[in-house]
Amino acid sequence: MPITLDHLRRYAVARSLFKPTTLGRAIGKLGFVQADPIRAPARAQDLTLRHRVAGYCAGDLERRYPTLPLEEDYFVNYGFLPRAHHGLMHPRPPAAAWNPLRRAQAKAVLAFIRECGAAHPREVDAHFAHGKVTNWFGGSSNASTQLLDEMHYRGLLRVARREGGTRVFAARDTAAAAQAGTAGSRMDRLVDLVVRKYAPLPAASLGQLVSHLRGGAPQWASQRAAALTRAKQRVAHARVDGVDWYWPAEESPASKRWRPDDCVRLLTPFDPIAWDRRRFEVFWGWAYRFEAYTPAPKRKLGYYALPLLWHDRVIGWGNVAVAEGTLQCSFGYSGGSAPYDAAFRAGLDAELARMRLFLGLAG
Repeated sequence: MPITLDHLRRYAVARSLFKPTTLGRAIGKLGFVQADPIRAPARAQDLTLRHRVAGYCAGDLERRYPTLPLEEDYFVNYGFLPRAHHGLMHPRPPAAAWNPLRRAQAKAVLAFIRECGAAHPREVDAHFAHGKVTNWFGGSSNASTQLLDEMHYRGLLRVARREGGTRVFAARDTAAAAQAGTAGSRMDRLVDLVVRKYAPLPAASLGQLVSHLRGGAPQWASQRAAALTRAKQRVAHARVDGVDWYWPAEESPASKRWRPDDCVRLLTPFDPIAWDRRRFEVFWGWAYRFEAYTPAPKRKLGYYALPLLWHDRVIGWGNVAVAEGTLQCSFGYSGGSAPYDAAFRAGLDAELARMRLFLGLAG
């Protein structure tokens, strides 16, 4: 059966919104969950997981992370991924070599953290008093925090847990984490993970995501082009309306198994259904923009507009906040107004009830 854009759209929604399962299994199926610190009304990782984990409540990932085989790290973006996938990217060499003083500081911090078992950045700063540095945004940050970030990125440290949203670090067992395989085979597995997470992907988006692997695996920058070429030969492919699309070889977008349900859902801007803005416009015919860092007078959708999904269509957006213990919502619609359909109104009411439960608010 020829693949159509309708097939691809239904497939994209249905394969991502699998039947809710346990937290560990959901992250395993997704392969990677992007993180973001903004709470509007909850962090992106929580907003992503609430649709895919049975009974999920805001903060469950942070609370349960220490007991699960997960890691926080860079992949195509920063987020959470199974430990087996994380190991594919390490050892990760730095972009620039440390000078002797920096190496000595890192060695001392690593010894301190090993002795403590795990350490909050505040404890490291109090012990070493490294002082202040200018951060990427032109402000001032603790030098100890910057050093911990560098050590985490290089794979010397791992995030053991979070306390109030702040990462608490432990030493990483680099010997036990070593992965076998060539650079090419590891890159192939990382690209397959990208395809499985974000499929179906137009060719330009697949190339963009493979280029984003420079954050997770900078040591194999020279391997990315060859890995992309191999992936295009390995995964399934079709040309639809002049665009080349790619998805896992064992799946078929035309299969009748891909049937989106009739729920109304508010998605995070980083949800795999909405992440690819290029694909978003092809599927739904309007431009979604993430405007949290856009000056308020220039915003068209809102500070943290959540894409509003109904069946297999993103029909608008919602801005949701908690004020004085109640959920405050406003909505916009790509067609200018809400659907004149009792099923949509009932579905939206049910979604807002689920949101209140997720946030621990009174009904």
